Amino acid sequence: MSAVFKALSHPVRRRIVEMLRERPMASGDIAAAFDMAWPTVTGHLTALKEAGLVEAEREGASIRYRLNISAVEEAVAFLLELMDRRPLPEQKASEA
Repeated sequence: MSAVFKALSHPVRRRIVEMLRERPMASGDIAAAFDMAWPTVTGHLTALKEAGLVEAEREGASIRYRLNISAVEEAVAFLLELMDRRPLPEQKASEA
């Protein structure tokens, strides 16, 4: 889980995830959306892939990326659970 949050800590990676929410995209199309060198974009895609947030599949000379919904759902479920937790009894006593 920490790899997922580390991957999402960078704004470019979060933007890539937003783009892939809409549809799978070729690496060239993703790179064209950013004003940075191709190797930098590739590094961001690799970080997302290693965290399990995206899946890559080769299509001819291109690589198509798609969002791995199950990894995203797991991260969201964790955050929702974290937000829903009630304070521990010792936390309530120390706040009083």
